[in-house]
Formats: sequence, C-alpha cells, structure tokens
Amino acid sequence: MALIHTTKGDLEESTLIKTEGQIDNENEFTTWVEYRLPDSDEIIHRSAHVILKQSPGIFGEVTGL
Repeated sequence: MALIHTTKGDLEESTLIKTEGQIDNENEFTTWVEYRLPDSDEIIHRSAHVILKQSPGIFGEVTGL
C-alpha cells in the first residue's frame, strides 16, 4: 500500500497507471517514472534521476564566447 504524492493529492499506487523510461547516451543516463489516472493522458506525478557521464564545460566553452 504505497502512496504516491501527485497533483491530485496522495493516491494509492495500485490505482494509477505507471510508465517508466530512460535515456542513455555519451553525456547522461536518465531514468524517469510517470503516473497517470486510468483513462487519462494527464501526468499527475513525474520523478527523474539524472547521472552525468561527462562534466559540463565552463560557460564560455559551451556558448563559444
């Protein structure tokens, strides 16, 4: 009986539609979880975790200044 904090208040996880995804490339590894109410496309909760594989450059390097 896990509760998920959503834009609609705290809801029981078993009553929601859960979607998971990930991006894995040379710069980052990102995973996310989204929850929706049944019969709805509205995302009522989203959480993400990002791991950078490379340090971002200094501001001048990124913009070419």
